[in-house]
Amino acid sequence: MPSTTQYFLRMLTLVACALPPVVHAADVAPVPLKTFGTVGKQVTPLSVEREADLFNYTGKGCLTHMWFGGGWPGCEHTRIRIYVDGETNASIDMELFLGHGIGFGDQSSPWGIARMGKIGTGTNVYDTYRIPFGESVRVTAQLGEGASGHPQFWWIIRGTENLRVEIGGVTLPEKARLRLHKLVNYTAKPLEEFALCDVRGSGALYQVTMAAKGLRTLPDEKQRWQDLSFMEGCMRAYIGGAPKPLMLSSGLEDYFLGTYYFNRGRYSNPVAGLTHFEPSKNEFSAYRLHDDDPVFYQDGLRLTCRCGEELDGRMMFDCPPANYTTYVWLYQW
Repeated sequence: MPSTTQYFLRMLTLVACALPPVVHAADVAPVPLKTFGTVGKQVTPLSVEREADLFNYTGKGCLTHMWFGGGWPGCEHTRIRIYVDGETNASIDMELFLGHGIGFGDQSSPWGIARMGKIGTGTNVYDTYRIPFGESVRVTAQLGEGASGHPQFWWIIRGTENLRVEIGGVTLPEKARLRLHKLVNYTAKPLEEFALCDVRGSGALYQVTMAAKGLRTLPDEKQRWQDLSFMEGCMRAYIGGAPKPLMLSSGLEDYFLGTYYFNRGRYSNPVAGLTHFEPSKNEFSAYRLHDDDPVFYQDGLRLTCRCGEELDGRMMFDCPPANYTTYVWLYQW
């Protein structure tokens, strides 16, 4: 007769053999991932008159990388359009430089972060924005203001099928789509609060680019710092129709992580960067990314900025009117 210990060991062995094998998460076959892409090398498809197709793809996934090269007068205004899932009007329609965080056609380089940058002269910009699509994606380009002829152009476009988008460590819903909302050449009065975007539904703020210029130069050089005081304006997010905003900054330059009207000049880091700064002209451009600092919203988002600011019921300093062009990138679902 087997001992009690031997009996239980034999029973455990029989039970273990009868059970299905343990499946670990790492052993589960992933959704098939397939990387796709294209390049253009020293070709001349661009014109002012019409869009040129750079890439067409049918499937489900997301774009992961774009790079553009070349150089001609007005190259910064080249229009890149991205049509997702058969759109008639492109949900992403950007000028080349503004779409990569750069205003005023600033050619300063090299600078770069994981998400975007400018390394060379001319059109040399890149990005790794995650642009999801469910059925198809089409990328086009068209010459913009100040350009002519058919200049030589280079590009790289790449993506992966079935790749999901994450922001702030959260995997976004499959129906999430990246949309670009633009405010172009808007002049705001002192203390005016104006909307950069006003949308319904749910989503997440991904990126903001701003090119702004104060519209005054005081005659007294010692007082000219006040021509930059439009930067006292705070960024505000009204979520779900709330009457009171979520304050995103205590001033405009600190939304972009700067201080004292950007008195230390240009910088770039994974969260924010100052891509153009000409204090003698009262102008700057900057970007702010929210992929690691997510701002989620439900039932709508109205994102605003103010031209200057009040403190204790009084205008801070002597704020001038200012002109703004802004790009707001949202994942919407």
